[in-house]
Amino acid sequence: MTKRYVGFVVVGEAITVVDAQVANEKDTPITILSDATWSLQNGDRGSALAVLHQRCADYLRENGADIVVVKASALPTGSAKLALLASAEVRGVVIAAAASASVVQIVSKAVISRTYGERKVDEYLKDDDFWNVNTEGGKLRKTSREAAMLIIAKRNC
Repeated sequence: MTKRYVGFVVVGEAITVVDAQVANEKDTPITILSDATWSLQNGDRGSALAVLHQRCADYLRENGADIVVVKASALPTGSAKLALLASAEVRGVVIAAAASASVVQIVSKAVISRTYGERKVDEYLKDDDFWNVNTEGGKLRKTSREAAMLIIAKRNC
């Protein structure tokens, strides 16, 4: 049996979306169904966030997402800047939309580094062999590996 997982990583006003089919067996590669980047539309911010909410909820419902994994906010190294807060707004909209359509897990990179495997997340992100073994199907961009890592780390939890 398989489940449909969607991983979201929000950076600024860009949302990386990786959609994958995940088998119950942990040693089986995940199958990448799609890898995309969504951008917040230009114009009024409130309207743009509403459109993003609708797009996200519709995508998850239409594609039958069983589990959504969203990269959590991280503590800033220094004072919080406006861009960090704007990114948090976008992340909140994605989380709310996902929760209206699916089960949502919010996970930080630090938690994955502590609980998954023997290495830190950034080391996995750079390791082409890891990705060749752990993914199949559609093309996964290197910039989307973090969203896919959320799925790999949280599968069957």
